[in-house]
Amino acid sequence: MKCPFCNHDNTRVVDSRPVDDNTAIRRRRLCDECGKRFTSYEKVETIPLIVIKKDLNREQYDRSKIEAGVLRACHKRPISVEQIEKLIDEVEVEIYNRGEREIPSAEIGSLVMDKLKDLEAVAYVRFASVYREFKDVNTFMDELKKMLK
Repeated sequence: MKCPFCNHDNTRVVDSRPVDDNTAIRRRRLCDECGKRFTSYEKVETIPLIVIKKDLNREQYDRSKIEAGVLRACHKRPISVEQIEKLIDEVEVEIYNRGEREIPSAEIGSLVMDKLKDLEAVAYVRFASVYREFKDVNTFMDELKKMLK
């Protein structure tokens, strides 16, 4: 694997260990040329997953879109990066365990909301406000009432 610092081809693995949920392997690498260390992750390649958007367009699944939405919802909240990564990993596992090649974006949003509801209330409301596209204060209040039940 190429070194991200000097682009040299000779790097070696100095440590390997499974990631928390055993779905990937984390490898610490050392560049023989510049001596810097970096981390790489190895995951099983899965079938390409297609997301069906609200406008019925289809696009390839992109984990970074879930990450961006969750990070925005969790901004300035007492939630660790590890908790966010775990939440996203759990959503991803549920998506792939369905064994389907296509999934509506609405289902992904619902999975994320369910996980956020258990993690942190303010982050949940933030995500829901974007995901559910609240039109006015009343719809926002309706969602808050559901959460308080």
